[in-house]
Amino acid sequence: MRNQLRILLLAAVVAGLLMACSKDGGGSNSTSEELEQVSLVLDWTPNTNHTGFYVAQENGYFADEGLKVDIMMPGEAGADQIVASGKAEFGIGAQESLTEARIQGIPIVSIGSIIQHNTSGFASLQEENITSPKDFEGKTYGGWGAPVEKAVLSSLMKQDDADVEKANIVNMGNTDFFTAMQRDIDFAWIYYGWTGVEAELRGQELNMMYLTDYSEKLDYYTPIITANETIIADKPETVSKFMAVVTKGYEFAINHPEEAADILIEAVPDLDPELVRASQEWLAPKYQGDASQWGIQDQEIWENYADWMYENDLLEEELKAKDAFTNEFLPE
Repeated sequence: MRNQLRILLLAAVVAGLLMACSKDGGGSNSTSEELEQVSLVLDWTPNTNHTGFYVAQENGYFADEGLKVDIMMPGEAGADQIVASGKAEFGIGAQESLTEARIQGIPIVSIGSIIQHNTSGFASLQEENITSPKDFEGKTYGGWGAPVEKAVLSSLMKQDDADVEKANIVNMGNTDFFTAMQRDIDFAWIYYGWTGVEAELRGQELNMMYLTDYSEKLDYYTPIITANETIIADKPETVSKFMAVVTKGYEFAINHPEEAADILIEAVPDLDPELVRASQEWLAPKYQGDASQWGIQDQEIWENYADWMYENDLLEEELKAKDAFTNEFLPE
């Protein structure tokens, strides 16, 4: 009897140890230690441009592909610099900033477009009666101090026989658009999918001039997903897995905007739920747009915008567009 009890006790102890190992990741069925850790640095605070990543994380798509993704805020350094330095494997950027970076020898590459067409433009409150680029004369524009702003303003105003020097350009930094409009400025450059939708919810009617209404060269990719050349060369399988998962996340957001919005709201509780849901509904069909698949990029788009930048003295030399982006890692 004693021997039988000893055997039973020993069996229980062994079983308990095996269960503990399994819970701690030491068993053969463990996945926690097998997941490859990678980082994604955002371009700004979380918003509906980023929904696909949060969907992929919440629905377990990353883990299914053996990835554990840490979503990071950019801080003062900026996403392009963090990705270029290798402190994050992936980042969120825009075609204009990546173009400038490559001209400066910074080895980052766009591996996917989050939104197929440029949804940004110049917005003003309807009562300002700014309905054409000519109306920018004598008005105050609030921007963030980048040379590209004056170049875009000038490009649009020339088409309307107007002079950019007659517009007052000020740097409003991170001041809220609606606060600045009431206090300091007459118009600003916004993404309609967030700020424009927020204006709708506030009941404030905007006059909106989309860049794409004035030039096909300004229909560039923004935002984009970036990686540096080192990870592309050394870990192509990781990049492929990441992009396969992200594609799945954005396809979910396209087909299920309400559920995707709820996932983002739960992941980032500080966001306004009403704004997230309305923005997600507006943006869902625009992620892929008229492209053959989500994320794909066209060399002509890269060439057109780089040509425009070069023509407007924003680049010191012409961009080798084919090296600035790749569709290689998108799922077939």
